[in-house]
Amino acid sequence: MSDETPLPDGFESITVTANGTRLHAVVGGTGAPVLLLHGWPQTWRAWRHLMPTLAAHGYRVIAPDLRGTGASSRPPSGYDKDTQAQDMRELLAQLGIHGGVRVVGHDIGGMVAFAYARRHPEEVEHLVLVELALPGFGLEQAMDVASGGLFHFGLFMTEKLPELLIEGRESEFITWWFDWLSAVPGTFPPEEVDTIASSYRGYEALRAGFAHYRTLLDDGRVNRAWHETGGTLPMPVLAVGGEHSTGARLADSLNTAAPHLTGAVITGSGHFVPEERPDAFARELLPFLSAPLRAAGRI
Repeated sequence: MSDETPLPDGFESITVTANGTRLHAVVGGTGAPVLLLHGWPQTWRAWRHLMPTLAAHGYRVIAPDLRGTGASSRPPSGYDKDTQAQDMRELLAQLGIHGGVRVVGHDIGGMVAFAYARRHPEEVEHLVLVELALPGFGLEQAMDVASGGLFHFGLFMTEKLPELLIEGRESEFITWWFDWLSAVPGTFPPEEVDTIASSYRGYEALRAGFAHYRTLLDDGRVNRAWHETGGTLPMPVLAVGGEHSTGARLADSLNTAAPHLTGAVITGSGHFVPEERPDAFARELLPFLSAPLRAAGRI
């Protein structure tokens, strides 16, 4: 596997072995570290519009491919979000980063970001969660089709079946997926879809991608057990939803778990906020990331 897509100016690709897995990341900028974690079916490129902006505002930006995606390796296991949080922690350690990190996660990447903050709160300065239903905090309801939930969770969690259905039709499926979940026409032109599909093409690549979904029920049990025994997030948390997708539901679901919570809804956006409305997202993100810890408040 390789990543031959163009990089933003001033960024470079690196590959390290972290937590026993080969991980690819794109890094650039100097200053306080910001870890950007993408969702499914995406790679580090989900952040390509925001990475130069963050670097220009004095941040060291690290945008990995999660295990099983992009140019990272595709191990048979380890897709639970706690293991992936350790992937990210060891990746940062290889870069000389041992704390003081701002973690931003979208979709599946938001689940990994939450696990990182839950497990190592002393290392996470600010946490930003974008467009997801969090395991243990509303995901189980979002996947309940009998109550109006979304169908794809059950499909993707089924062993082997989605691979068999989608293999050979990756571009067509991803085109449909982005059309279904986005609200801004033109966000994903055919050449971008082709680039993304190339990272998910073939049975094994699809298997690794769907493996992120096949741990969700266990991820939820872990999160609930933590919260039921008194766990809360001590750092400032920004919960971001798209107007035409999650909206304020993510922030509402974190009401009891994040005492220093701020919610934001990005007008006009669907699920893929960092690509559909990058400028509007940056207007929420940059002040939050730079705010002193004591200044972050709850709305």
